[in-house]
Amino acid sequence: MDPRTALGRLIALGTLAAVLADAGLAAKLTDKEHTRIEEPRPAGVPDDAELEAAGAVIGRIDIDIRDIFDEGDPRENVGLFRLADQLHIRTRRSSIQAQLLFASGEKYKGQKLAETERNLRLLQYIYDARVLPVSYAGGVVDIRVTTKDVWTLDPGLSFGRAGGSNATNLYLEDSNFLGSGKKLDFQHIRTVDRTSDQLDWSDPNVFGSHWTSLVNYADSSDGGERALLLTQPFYSLDAPWTAKINALSFERTVSRYNLGNIVDQFNDNQSSYELSGGVSSGLVNGWVQRWTAGMRYDRNLFEPTPNTSTPALLLPPDRTLSYPFVGYEVLQDYYRKIGDQDQIGRTEDLYFGTDVGLEVGLSNGVFGADRDAIMLAAKARRGFEFGATQELFLIGDFSSRIEQGRARNLIADAAASYYWRWDPERVFYVSLMTTATDSLDPDMQLLIGGDNGLRGYPLRYESGTSRALLTVEQRFYTDWYPFRLVRVGGAVFYDEGRTWGTGVIGNSNPGLLRDIGFGLRLGNSRSGLGNVLHVDIAFPLDGVAAIDRVQFLIQTKQSF
Repeated sequence: MDPRTALGRLIALGTLAAVLADAGLAAKLTDKEHTRIEEPRPAGVPDDAELEAAGAVIGRIDIDIRDIFDEGDPRENVGLFRLADQLHIRTRRSSIQAQLLFASGEKYKGQKLAETERNLRLLQYIYDARVLPVSYAGGVVDIRVTTKDVWTLDPGLSFGRAGGSNATNLYLEDSNFLGSGKKLDFQHIRTVDRTSDQLDWSDPNVFGSHWTSLVNYADSSDGGERALLLTQPFYSLDAPWTAKINALSFERTVSRYNLGNIVDQFNDNQSSYELSGGVSSGLVNGWVQRWTAGMRYDRNLFEPTPNTSTPALLLPPDRTLSYPFVGYEVLQDYYRKIGDQDQIGRTEDLYFGTDVGLEVGLSNGVFGADRDAIMLAAKARRGFEFGATQELFLIGDFSSRIEQGRARNLIADAAASYYWRWDPERVFYVSLMTTATDSLDPDMQLLIGGDNGLRGYPLRYESGTSRALLTVEQRFYTDWYPFRLVRVGGAVFYDEGRTWGTGVIGNSNPGLLRDIGFGLRLGNSRSGLGNVLHVDIAFPLDGVAAIDRVQFLIQTKQSF
């Protein structure tokens, strides 16, 4: 089949089905049997506007932490599931309490409940959350917080394949260690780049506070990594301040690629540190403004890789950047809940607001830098709704430094994602991602291949100084729920992409690359160990004869 015909049929399918969509489509989406928490607001409890206008005060806060399986459901009241609930250590009440953005005695604000609910769903050990008022009398409103646990203890062996290369991982991981919400992770990882033994510890609520911490240690075949992060983020839209201490040190071998093959290698020893803080006036009329400032130090020392058959064609010069910086961000409070879009059977919080940020720094020898430079970074995102069935999300990022009057290491990314739900169980998806660079640092390389979206080709196949990737998918969501453990979906897809320009080691220049394929999606509804398993078969439509005509991929991703 001609690839353009395949793409045309995908588009025609989405367009034809969209004609069938009507105003009642949104209501049909609630008909599916699922495990999300669907707890309605009790009758007789006023809406948020009435409660806030009446000056209601929060009274009792009940926290209902539900186990992995519901023994009140005959389909889940079986021996294996009961054993899993008995072995599972349920999340402690204190772990949930630490995430609440409201307390007894405070004035009721519906926005605080909605944001708490979103924050809880971001936790890896929580499948879903619901926060709502359940009773109101005498100016006092009682709140119930309901969460649903997932299985988080994961000893085992995993395997992945993308771009013709395999990755294995022997691990012991628990993202809810002893029900505390903290993560402990031991891993032995083998990838195309390196073999590593790794230990991670993270804590989202240090001593029950909003401080978070992360410690990472890795011993790898080509070096190692040490990382420490202690921060109180802007944990809510109303958070008045933030602070961060961050330290990172690693040694690794960097491989540069051409047509999926390593053409040269060098060692990169990096040390970076950050001390920063920020303030905010909180949520005012639906908008938040935040100011940040701090100091960063980033040093890269490059050395030849010993005992390699592919020595560096051009060894990058050492680089030390050290600079104070200031940043400003403005964002809008505009979210909407949905399901079966980038997940299967999970509640998703989509952002439709405007979020814009800018950061400026000044690197100078006074601060220990080896060059004078103006450091620039910017970001923007925006979501759009077109009726009940169509959505568009735009994202842009920019970073560069100005040295001697000209831009260096300029990287500009832009992405657009379009969703058309023409049926309750069908979503037509189109994504366009582009990257443009100028005077890229020689240790950086812009690549495209099987490991970053071009599924029919080897990993890191094409290189250059700019790239673009178009993805078209017809997604299918089903009610099939095998053993009440995983949600099943599927996709038929078309990818098209390429790079342009000549990089440090030249341009592979195979031109436009295209593939078609299909895949199975398994949504993880009982475990916090990866949200969606992808099993894909892709067929390349362009490229040299040496490429396998069928690519088989197995990957765990955070989205569909």
